Amino acid sequence: MSTNDLSRELATFAANLQIDAIPNDVILRAEDLFVDWFGSAIAGKGSRPVETITQFAQNMGGFNATHPGPAEILISRSSSSPFLAAMANAAASHVAEQDDVHNGSVFHPATVVFPPALACAQAIGASGEELLVAAIAGYEVGIRVGEFLGRSHYKVFHTTGTAGTIAAAATVGRLLKLNPEQMLHAFGSAGTQSAGLWEFLRDAADSKQLHTAHAASTGLMSAYIAQSGFTGAHHILEGKQGLAAGMSSDADPSKLVDRLGTRWTLAETSFKYHASCRHTHPAADALLQVMLAHHLKPSDIAKVETLVHQGAIDVLGPVTDPATVHQSKFSMGTVLALIAHYQFAGLQEFDDHFHDDAICLFRDHVSMTLDPEVDGAYPQRWIGKVKVHLNNGQILTGRVDEPKGDPGNTLSRAEITDKAMRLAAFSGGASPAEMAQAIDRLWNIRNQAKIGLLLPVQ
Repeated sequence: MSTNDLSRELATFAANLQIDAIPNDVILRAEDLFVDWFGSAIAGKGSRPVETITQFAQNMGGFNATHPGPAEILISRSSSSPFLAAMANAAASHVAEQDDVHNGSVFHPATVVFPPALACAQAIGASGEELLVAAIAGYEVGIRVGEFLGRSHYKVFHTTGTAGTIAAAATVGRLLKLNPEQMLHAFGSAGTQSAGLWEFLRDAADSKQLHTAHAASTGLMSAYIAQSGFTGAHHILEGKQGLAAGMSSDADPSKLVDRLGTRWTLAETSFKYHASCRHTHPAADALLQVMLAHHLKPSDIAKVETLVHQGAIDVLGPVTDPATVHQSKFSMGTVLALIAHYQFAGLQEFDDHFHDDAICLFRDHVSMTLDPEVDGAYPQRWIGKVKVHLNNGQILTGRVDEPKGDPGNTLSRAEITDKAMRLAAFSGGASPAEMAQAIDRLWNIRNQAKIGLLLPVQ
Protein backbone atom coordinates (compact mmCIF):
# COMPACT_ATOMS: atom_id res chain seq x y z
CA MET A 1 0.00 0.00 0.00
CA SER A 2 1.58 3.30 -1.06
CA THR A 3 1.59 6.43 1.06
CA ASN A 4 -1.07 7.76 -1.32
CA ASP A 5 -3.55 5.14 -0.16
CA LEU A 6 -3.31 5.43 3.62
CA SER A 7 -6.79 6.87 4.06
CA ARG A 8 -8.14 3.90 2.12
CA GLU A 9 -6.15 1.39 4.18
CA LEU A 10 -7.42 2.87 7.43
CA ALA A 11 -11.00 2.96 6.13
CA THR A 12 -10.76 -0.66 4.99
CA PHE A 13 -9.56 -1.69 8.45
CA ALA A 14 -12.48 0.08 10.13
CA ALA A 15 -15.05 -1.34 7.71
CA ASN A 16 -13.81 -4.92 8.01
CA LEU A 17 -13.07 -5.13 11.74
CA GLN A 18 -14.64 -8.20 13.35
CA ILE A 19 -15.00 -9.23 16.98
CA ASP A 20 -12.89 -12.36 16.46
CA ALA A 21 -9.89 -10.24 15.46
CA ILE A 22 -9.92 -8.25 18.70
CA PRO A 23 -8.08 -9.61 21.76
CA ASN A 24 -10.30 -10.16 24.77
CA ASP A 25 -8.32 -7.76 26.95
CA VAL A 26 -8.99 -5.00 24.41
CA ILE A 27 -12.73 -5.71 24.53
CA LEU A 28 -12.63 -5.62 28.33
CA ARG A 29 -10.80 -2.31 28.18
CA ALA A 30 -13.46 -0.96 25.82
CA GLU A 31 -16.09 -1.87 28.42
CA ASP A 32 -14.05 -0.02 31.06
CA LEU A 33 -13.87 3.05 28.85
CA PHE A 34 -17.60 2.93 28.11
CA VAL A 35 -18.49 2.98 31.81
CA ASP A 36 -15.96 5.74 32.42
CA TRP A 37 -17.46 7.79 29.57
CA PHE A 38 -20.99 7.29 30.90
CA GLY A 39 -20.04 8.86 34.22
CA SER A 40 -18.58 11.89 32.44
CA ALA A 41 -21.70 12.25 30.29
CA ILE A 42 -23.97 12.33 33.34
CA ALA A 43 -21.62 14.84 34.98
CA GLY A 44 -22.46 17.33 32.24
CA LYS A 45 -25.95 17.98 33.60
CA GLY A 46 -26.32 21.52 34.86
CA SER A 47 -23.36 22.92 32.94
CA ARG A 48 -24.53 26.05 31.14
CA PRO A 49 -22.70 25.36 27.83
CA VAL A 50 -23.92 21.76 27.83
CA GLU A 51 -27.49 22.73 28.66
CA THR A 52 -27.40 25.32 25.87
CA ILE A 53 -26.31 22.78 23.27
CA THR A 54 -28.79 20.22 24.62
CA GLN A 55 -31.64 22.71 24.45
CA PHE A 56 -30.64 23.54 20.88
CA ALA A 57 -30.67 19.84 20.00
CA GLN A 58 -34.09 19.36 21.55
CA ASN A 59 -35.49 22.42 19.77
CA MET A 60 -34.12 21.30 16.42
CA GLY A 61 -35.62 17.87 16.97
CA GLY A 62 -39.15 19.17 17.15
CA PHE A 63 -41.74 18.36 19.78
CA ASN A 64 -43.36 15.15 18.62
CA ALA A 65 -44.24 13.53 21.93
CA THR A 66 -45.51 10.37 20.22
CA HIS A 67 -42.38 9.73 18.16
CA PRO A 68 -39.60 11.86 19.66
CA GLY A 69 -36.77 9.81 18.18
CA PRO A 70 -34.90 6.60 18.95
CA ALA A 71 -31.71 7.95 20.52
CA GLU A 72 -31.26 8.96 24.15
CA ILE A 73 -30.16 12.41 25.39
CA LEU A 74 -28.79 11.41 28.75
CA ILE A 75 -28.88 14.60 30.82
CA SER A 76 -32.45 15.53 29.85
CA ARG A 77 -33.93 12.02 29.92
CA SER A 78 -35.39 12.69 26.50
CA SER A 79 -34.90 11.16 23.07
CA SER A 80 -34.25 12.58 19.65
CA SER A 81 -32.60 11.77 16.34
CA PRO A 82 -29.20 10.04 16.44
CA PHE A 83 -27.59 13.20 15.06
CA LEU A 84 -28.90 15.45 17.81
CA ALA A 85 -28.45 12.91 20.61
CA ALA A 86 -24.81 12.40 19.61
CA MET A 87 -24.34 16.16 19.63
CA ALA A 88 -25.81 16.63 23.11
CA ASN A 89 -24.11 13.64 24.73
CA ALA A 90 -20.73 14.57 23.27
CA ALA A 91 -21.00 18.06 24.71
CA ALA A 92 -22.02 16.67 28.08
CA SER A 93 -19.19 14.19 28.40
CA HIS A 94 -16.35 16.67 27.85
CA VAL A 95 -17.15 19.43 30.33
CA ALA A 96 -16.17 17.79 33.64
CA GLU A 97 -12.65 17.14 32.29
CA GLN A 98 -12.86 13.54 33.47
CA ASP A 99 -13.11 11.75 30.12
CA ASP A 100 -10.27 9.55 28.89
CA VAL A 101 -7.16 10.55 26.96
CA HIS A 102 -4.66 8.80 24.70
CA ASN A 103 -1.21 10.15 25.49
CA GLY A 104 0.55 9.68 22.14
CA SER A 105 -2.17 11.40 20.12
CA VAL A 106 -3.20 13.90 22.82
CA PHE A 107 -6.75 12.95 21.94
CA HIS A 108 -9.88 12.26 24.03
CA PRO A 109 -11.50 9.34 22.19
CA ALA A 110 -14.49 8.47 24.38
CA THR A 111 -16.26 11.81 24.08
CA VAL A 112 -16.41 11.59 20.27
CA VAL A 113 -16.77 7.80 19.93
CA PHE A 114 -19.34 6.66 22.48
CA PRO A 115 -21.99 9.38 21.89
CA PRO A 116 -22.43 8.54 18.18
CA ALA A 117 -21.99 4.83 18.92
CA LEU A 118 -24.79 4.85 21.50
CA ALA A 119 -27.08 7.03 19.37
CA CYS A 120 -26.68 4.94 16.25
CA ALA A 121 -26.88 1.62 18.11
CA GLN A 122 -30.14 2.67 19.78
CA ALA A 123 -31.54 3.85 16.45
CA ILE A 124 -30.78 0.70 14.47
CA GLY A 125 -31.23 -1.86 17.25
CA ALA A 126 -27.58 -2.95 17.32
CA SER A 127 -26.26 -5.43 19.84
CA GLY A 128 -23.79 -4.67 22.59
CA GLU A 129 -21.13 -6.62 20.77
CA GLU A 130 -21.68 -4.59 17.61
CA LEU A 131 -21.43 -1.37 19.59
CA LEU A 132 -18.12 -2.44 21.15
CA VAL A 133 -16.60 -3.41 17.81
CA ALA A 134 -17.66 -0.08 16.34
CA ALA A 135 -16.24 1.84 19.30
CA ILE A 136 -12.94 -0.02 19.01
CA ALA A 137 -12.81 0.87 15.32
CA GLY A 138 -13.39 4.51 16.23
CA TYR A 139 -10.63 4.49 18.83
CA GLU A 140 -8.12 2.84 16.52
CA VAL A 141 -8.85 5.27 13.69
CA GLY A 142 -9.08 8.46 15.74
CA ILE A 143 -5.94 7.81 17.77
CA ARG A 144 -3.92 7.10 14.65
CA VAL A 145 -5.18 10.27 12.98
CA GLY A 146 -4.17 12.24 16.06
CA GLU A 147 -0.70 10.70 16.07
CA PHE A 148 -0.38 11.36 12.33
CA LEU A 149 -1.21 15.06 12.69
CA GLY A 150 1.54 15.51 15.28
CA ARG A 151 2.60 18.09 17.82
CA SER A 152 2.45 21.05 15.47
CA HIS A 153 -1.26 20.37 14.92
CA TYR A 154 -2.03 20.27 18.64
CA LYS A 155 -0.32 23.60 19.23
CA VAL A 156 -3.18 25.37 17.42
CA PHE A 157 -5.93 22.76 16.92
CA HIS A 158 -7.89 20.81 19.52
CA THR A 159 -7.20 17.31 18.22
CA THR A 160 -10.36 15.90 19.77
CA GLY A 161 -12.37 18.24 17.57
CA THR A 162 -10.41 17.50 14.41
CA ALA A 163 -9.42 13.83 14.54
CA GLY A 164 -12.67 13.28 16.40
CA THR A 165 -14.74 13.74 13.25
CA ILE A 166 -12.92 10.82 11.62
CA ALA A 167 -13.21 8.69 14.76
CA ALA A 168 -16.96 9.27 14.91
CA ALA A 169 -17.35 8.47 11.20
CA ALA A 170 -15.45 5.21 11.64
CA THR A 171 -17.60 4.26 14.64
CA VAL A 172 -20.94 4.88 12.99
CA GLY A 173 -19.73 3.56 9.65
CA ARG A 174 -18.91 0.25 11.30
CA LEU A 175 -22.34 0.08 12.96
CA LEU A 176 -23.99 0.82 9.62
CA LYS A 177 -21.85 -1.90 8.01
CA LEU A 178 -20.39 0.43 5.41
CA ASN A 179 -18.14 -1.29 2.88
CA PRO A 180 -14.55 -0.02 2.57
CA GLU A 181 -15.39 2.35 -0.29
CA GLN A 182 -18.30 3.86 1.62
CA MET A 183 -16.15 4.17 4.74
CA LEU A 184 -13.53 6.02 2.73
CA HIS A 185 -16.19 8.46 1.55
CA ALA A 186 -17.35 8.90 5.17
CA PHE A 187 -13.77 9.77 6.15
CA GLY A 188 -13.62 12.30 3.33
CA SER A 189 -16.82 14.02 4.39
CA ALA A 190 -15.84 14.00 8.06
CA GLY A 191 -12.32 15.25 7.45
CA THR A 192 -13.36 18.20 5.34
CA GLN A 193 -15.47 19.38 8.29
CA SER A 194 -12.79 18.93 10.97
CA ALA A 195 -12.51 21.92 13.29
CA GLY A 196 -11.50 23.14 16.72
CA LEU A 197 -9.08 25.90 17.78
CA TRP A 198 -7.46 26.52 21.18
CA GLU A 199 -8.05 30.28 21.11
CA PHE A 200 -11.16 29.85 23.26
CA LEU A 201 -9.02 29.22 26.34
CA ARG A 202 -7.87 32.84 26.42
CA ASP A 203 -11.44 34.06 26.87
CA ALA A 204 -12.92 31.28 29.04
CA ALA A 205 -15.27 30.67 26.09
CA ASP A 206 -17.57 27.67 25.74
CA SER A 207 -16.05 26.30 22.54
CA LYS A 208 -14.61 23.07 23.94
CA GLN A 209 -18.08 21.57 24.28
CA LEU A 210 -18.91 22.74 20.77
CA HIS A 211 -15.81 20.94 19.46
CA THR A 212 -16.94 17.54 20.70
CA ALA A 213 -20.60 18.12 19.85
CA HIS A 214 -19.64 19.04 16.30
CA ALA A 215 -17.14 16.19 15.87
CA ALA A 216 -19.53 13.50 17.09
CA SER A 217 -22.55 14.67 15.10
CA THR A 218 -20.55 15.52 11.97
CA GLY A 219 -18.87 12.12 11.97
CA LEU A 220 -22.25 10.44 12.39
CA MET A 221 -23.74 12.44 9.55
CA SER A 222 -20.78 11.63 7.31
CA ALA A 223 -21.29 7.90 7.80
CA TYR A 224 -25.03 8.05 7.21
CA ILE A 225 -24.75 10.07 4.01
CA ALA A 226 -21.96 7.80 2.76
CA GLN A 227 -24.38 4.91 3.17
CA SER A 228 -26.71 6.79 0.82
CA GLY A 229 -24.03 7.30 -1.83
CA PHE A 230 -22.60 10.69 -0.85
CA THR A 231 -18.95 10.87 -1.83
CA GLY A 232 -15.94 12.35 -0.07
CA ALA A 233 -12.26 12.94 -0.84
CA HIS A 234 -10.25 9.71 -1.21
CA HIS A 235 -7.09 11.17 0.34
CA ILE A 236 -8.57 13.44 2.98
CA LEU A 237 -5.77 12.70 5.47
CA GLU A 238 -2.58 12.54 3.39
CA GLY A 239 -3.60 14.35 0.19
CA LYS A 240 -1.94 17.50 -1.17
CA GLN A 241 -4.83 19.59 0.10
CA GLY A 242 -5.93 17.27 2.87
CA LEU A 243 -5.97 17.50 6.66
CA ALA A 244 -2.21 17.31 7.20
CA ALA A 245 -1.47 19.82 4.44
CA GLY A 246 -3.71 22.40 6.07
CA MET A 247 -3.24 21.61 9.76
CA SER A 248 0.24 20.19 10.39
CA SER A 249 3.90 20.80 9.68
CA ASP A 250 5.20 17.54 11.16
CA ALA A 251 2.66 14.96 9.98
CA ASP A 252 3.94 11.38 9.91
CA PRO A 253 1.96 9.27 7.41
CA SER A 254 3.33 6.01 8.82
CA LYS A 255 1.35 6.63 12.02
CA LEU A 256 -1.93 6.15 10.18
CA VAL A 257 -1.44 2.42 9.65
CA ASP A 258 1.08 1.62 12.38
CA ARG A 259 0.64 -2.12 13.10
CA LEU A 260 -3.05 -2.09 12.25
CA GLY A 261 -4.66 -5.16 13.77
CA THR A 262 -1.75 -5.99 16.08
CA ARG A 263 -1.15 -2.75 18.02
CA TRP A 264 -4.39 -1.90 19.82
CA THR A 265 -4.17 1.76 20.69
CA LEU A 266 -7.39 1.64 22.69
CA ALA A 267 -5.50 -0.37 25.33
CA GLU A 268 -3.01 2.52 25.62
CA THR A 269 -5.73 4.98 26.63
CA SER A 270 -5.60 6.56 30.10
CA PHE A 271 -8.34 7.39 32.57
CA LYS A 272 -8.40 10.85 34.12
CA TYR A 273 -8.20 10.85 37.90
CA HIS A 274 -8.26 14.60 38.54
CA ALA A 275 -11.05 16.75 37.07
CA SER A 276 -8.68 18.94 35.07
CA CYS A 277 -6.76 19.16 31.83
CA ARG A 278 -4.54 16.10 31.52
CA HIS A 279 -1.47 18.31 31.11
CA THR A 280 -1.77 19.18 34.81
CA HIS A 281 -1.97 15.60 36.09
CA PRO A 282 1.71 14.57 36.04
CA ALA A 283 2.79 17.61 38.05
CA ALA A 284 -0.20 17.25 40.38
CA ASP A 285 0.74 13.67 41.19
CA ALA A 286 4.39 14.63 41.66
CA LEU A 287 3.48 17.45 44.08
CA LEU A 288 1.20 15.13 46.06
CA GLN A 289 4.04 12.61 46.25
CA VAL A 290 6.36 15.21 47.78
CA MET A 291 3.78 16.53 50.23
CA LEU A 292 2.84 13.09 51.52
CA ALA A 293 6.44 11.89 51.77
CA HIS A 294 7.52 14.96 53.78
CA HIS A 295 4.26 15.61 55.64
CA LEU A 296 4.01 19.13 54.22
CA LYS A 297 1.26 21.69 54.68
CA PRO A 298 0.50 24.34 52.05
CA SER A 299 1.88 26.98 54.40
CA ASP A 300 5.27 25.24 54.30
CA ILE A 301 5.62 25.92 50.57
CA ALA A 302 7.02 29.14 49.12
CA LYS A 303 6.68 28.18 45.45
CA VAL A 304 6.40 25.20 43.13
CA GLU A 305 8.24 24.89 39.83
CA THR A 306 6.74 22.35 37.46
CA LEU A 307 9.04 20.86 34.82
CA VAL A 308 6.87 20.25 31.80
CA HIS A 309 6.64 19.52 28.08
CA GLN A 310 5.97 22.25 25.52
CA GLY A 311 2.39 21.07 24.97
CA ALA A 312 1.56 21.92 28.57
CA ILE A 313 2.96 25.43 28.15
CA ASP A 314 1.05 25.91 24.88
CA VAL A 315 -2.31 24.88 26.34
CA LEU A 316 -2.03 25.98 29.96
CA GLY A 317 0.15 29.05 29.50
CA PRO A 318 -2.63 31.42 28.39
CA VAL A 319 -4.64 30.78 31.59
CA THR A 320 -3.14 33.01 34.27
CA ASP A 321 -6.22 34.29 36.12
CA PRO A 322 -9.08 31.85 35.51
CA ALA A 323 -12.50 33.46 35.52
CA THR A 324 -14.64 30.31 35.51
CA VAL A 325 -14.55 26.83 37.00
CA HIS A 326 -13.92 25.32 33.58
CA GLN A 327 -11.11 27.72 32.74
CA SER A 328 -9.50 26.99 36.13
CA LYS A 329 -9.10 23.37 35.08
CA PHE A 330 -6.56 24.64 32.53
CA SER A 331 -4.58 26.53 35.18
CA MET A 332 -1.55 24.62 36.42
CA GLY A 333 -1.41 26.85 39.50
CA THR A 334 -5.05 26.28 40.44
CA VAL A 335 -4.79 22.53 40.06
CA LEU A 336 -1.64 22.32 42.17
CA ALA A 337 -3.16 24.63 44.78
CA LEU A 338 -6.13 22.30 45.13
CA ILE A 339 -3.79 19.32 45.41
CA ALA A 340 -1.79 21.09 48.10
CA HIS A 341 -4.86 21.96 50.14
CA TYR A 342 -7.14 18.96 49.52
CA GLN A 343 -4.91 16.20 48.05
CA PHE A 344 -7.39 15.88 45.19
CA ALA A 345 -8.57 18.12 42.37
CA GLY A 346 -12.09 16.81 41.88
CA LEU A 347 -15.31 18.41 40.72
CA GLN A 348 -16.32 19.52 44.20
CA GLU A 349 -12.92 21.01 44.95
CA PHE A 350 -13.00 23.08 41.76
CA ASP A 351 -16.59 24.14 42.23
CA ASP A 352 -16.19 25.20 45.85
CA HIS A 353 -12.66 26.53 46.00
CA PHE A 354 -11.13 27.51 42.65
CA HIS A 355 -11.34 31.21 43.50
CA ASP A 356 -10.63 31.06 47.24
CA ASP A 357 -8.01 33.52 48.42
CA ALA A 358 -5.73 30.73 49.64
CA ILE A 359 -6.00 28.87 46.32
CA CYS A 360 -5.29 32.01 44.29
CA LEU A 361 -2.31 32.88 46.48
CA PHE A 362 -0.80 29.42 46.01
CA ARG A 363 -1.69 29.48 42.29
CA ASP A 364 0.36 32.61 41.75
CA HIS A 365 3.46 30.88 43.14
CA VAL A 366 3.37 28.00 40.64
CA SER A 367 5.43 28.20 37.47
CA MET A 368 6.06 26.05 34.41
CA THR A 369 9.54 25.44 33.00
CA LEU A 370 10.28 23.52 29.82
CA ASP A 371 12.25 20.39 30.72
CA PRO A 372 14.23 18.60 27.97
CA GLU A 373 13.65 15.13 29.40
CA VAL A 374 9.92 15.62 29.90
CA ASP A 375 9.54 17.25 26.49
CA GLY A 376 11.57 14.54 24.78
CA ALA A 377 9.38 11.80 26.24
CA TYR A 378 6.13 13.56 25.32
CA PRO A 379 3.61 12.67 23.98
CA GLN A 380 4.26 8.93 24.35
CA ARG A 381 5.04 9.41 28.05
CA TRP A 382 3.75 12.19 30.32
CA ILE A 383 6.38 12.49 33.05
CA GLY A 384 5.65 14.60 36.12
CA LYS A 385 8.52 16.52 37.74
CA VAL A 386 8.35 19.29 40.34
CA LYS A 387 10.70 21.35 42.47
CA VAL A 388 9.04 22.34 45.73
CA HIS A 389 10.68 25.36 47.34
CA LEU A 390 9.99 25.52 51.09
CA ASN A 391 9.89 28.64 53.23
CA ASN A 392 12.95 27.36 55.14
CA GLY A 393 15.01 27.44 51.94
CA GLN A 394 14.94 23.70 51.32
CA ILE A 395 14.15 22.44 47.80
CA LEU A 396 12.44 19.07 47.43
CA THR A 397 11.97 17.24 44.14
CA GLY A 398 9.24 14.89 43.02
CA ARG A 399 8.87 12.67 39.99
CA VAL A 400 6.05 10.51 38.62
CA ASP A 401 6.64 8.43 35.49
CA GLU A 402 3.06 7.20 35.13
CA PRO A 403 0.31 9.47 36.44
CA LYS A 404 -2.69 7.86 38.10
CA GLY A 405 -4.94 6.48 35.35
CA ASP A 406 -2.21 5.61 32.83
CA PRO A 407 -2.20 1.97 31.62
CA GLY A 408 0.66 1.13 33.99
CA ASN A 409 -1.11 2.85 36.90
CA THR A 410 -4.68 2.28 35.84
CA LEU A 411 -8.04 2.38 37.59
CA SER A 412 -9.69 -0.87 38.66
CA ARG A 413 -13.28 -1.58 37.71
CA ALA A 414 -14.29 -0.76 41.28
CA GLU A 415 -12.53 2.62 40.97
CA ILE A 416 -14.16 3.29 37.60
CA THR A 417 -17.57 2.50 39.07
CA ASP A 418 -16.91 4.70 42.10
CA LYS A 419 -15.75 7.55 39.84
CA ALA A 420 -18.92 7.32 37.73
CA MET A 421 -21.09 7.29 40.84
CA ARG A 422 -19.29 10.38 42.20
CA LEU A 423 -19.74 12.23 38.93
CA ALA A 424 -23.47 11.54 38.88
CA ALA A 425 -23.85 12.53 42.52
CA PHE A 426 -22.08 15.82 41.86
CA SER A 427 -24.28 16.82 38.93
CA GLY A 428 -27.50 15.23 40.15
CA GLY A 429 -27.85 13.75 36.69
CA ALA A 430 -29.00 10.37 37.99
CA SER A 431 -29.81 8.84 41.35
CA PRO A 432 -27.47 6.27 42.92
CA ALA A 433 -29.97 3.52 42.13
CA GLU A 434 -30.32 4.62 38.51
CA MET A 435 -26.55 4.82 38.07
CA ALA A 436 -25.96 1.45 39.69
CA GLN A 437 -28.49 -0.19 37.38
CA ALA A 438 -27.11 1.50 34.26
CA ILE A 439 -23.50 0.70 35.16
CA ASP A 440 -24.38 -2.93 35.77
CA ARG A 441 -25.89 -3.07 32.27
CA LEU A 442 -22.78 -1.48 30.79
CA TRP A 443 -20.46 -3.96 32.49
CA ASN A 444 -22.51 -6.64 30.74
CA ILE A 445 -22.94 -4.81 27.44
CA ARG A 446 -21.37 -7.60 25.39
CA ASN A 447 -24.24 -9.93 26.21
CA GLN A 448 -27.04 -7.55 25.23
CA ALA A 449 -28.88 -8.41 22.03
CA LYS A 450 -30.18 -4.87 21.62
CA ILE A 451 -29.12 -1.55 23.15
CA GLY A 452 -32.01 0.13 24.90
CA LEU A 453 -32.27 3.23 27.05
CA LEU A 454 -29.61 3.50 29.76
CA LEU A 455 -31.71 5.70 32.06
CA PRO A 456 -35.46 5.76 32.71
CA VAL A 457 -37.43 8.52 31.02
CA GLN A 458 -38.67 11.23 33.36
